[in-house]
Amino acid sequence: MKVLLVDDNQQVMETLTDYLELSGIQLDCAYNGLSALSLLKQQSFDVIVMDIMMPKLDGISTVQRIRQELLCQTPVLFLTAKDGLLDKEAAFEAGGDDYLVKPFALKELQLRLEALSKRGTRQDLSTLVLGDLKLDLQSLSASKGDRALKLSRIQLQILKLLLQKSPAVVSRQYLTEQIWGDEEPASDVLRSHVYAIRNQLSPNQERPVLETLHGQGYKLVL
Repeated sequence: MKVLLVDDNQQVMETLTDYLELSGIQLDCAYNGLSALSLLKQQSFDVIVMDIMMPKLDGISTVQRIRQELLCQTPVLFLTAKDGLLDKEAAFEAGGDDYLVKPFALKELQLRLEALSKRGTRQDLSTLVLGDLKLDLQSLSASKGDRALKLSRIQLQILKLLLQKSPAVVSRQYLTEQIWGDEEPASDVLRSHVYAIRNQLSPNQERPVLETLHGQGYKLVL
């Protein structure tokens, strides 16, 4: 499990890091909301742990931008000293998935992280949008501008995963595991699907919207 910790208190970060790493959890740290946004543009995480009261950009505003601007559907656990009902309401309305008040038991935090990781990314958004690219999750149809995209079911699933993780790079291994599970296809099958998606997104040799980063994976760029 890979977790992003966002908190401006260095002592809290060190305590959490020491405990969670012993449980086999891989951690990255950000000391304010702006740093968290920067990391999320480059990497994918299984869970985000978010403080509320931070300099530069508070936790509520950060999660709003994570959901609305980055289209990131990674589960978010708010970890904060703010225990008021209005604070909790604002946190969940911003896009939070869980809420734990300081002080807390480290074991409880670990259990909540494991539960959120198993739950996976949020599926409550009916439409994924990135620029003029839209994917309707209910009808499983995609469009770019006013042009409908002609994609197969598997290609739509790949596009969905790319949109959910955007703007992060999505590895070949992740796509293969999510689409085919243990039944790994021939080595060129994923490449063929990506090629078809790229042609639909960028016809007539337009600037590529779906980029291949050799040795890393694929990324949507608008």
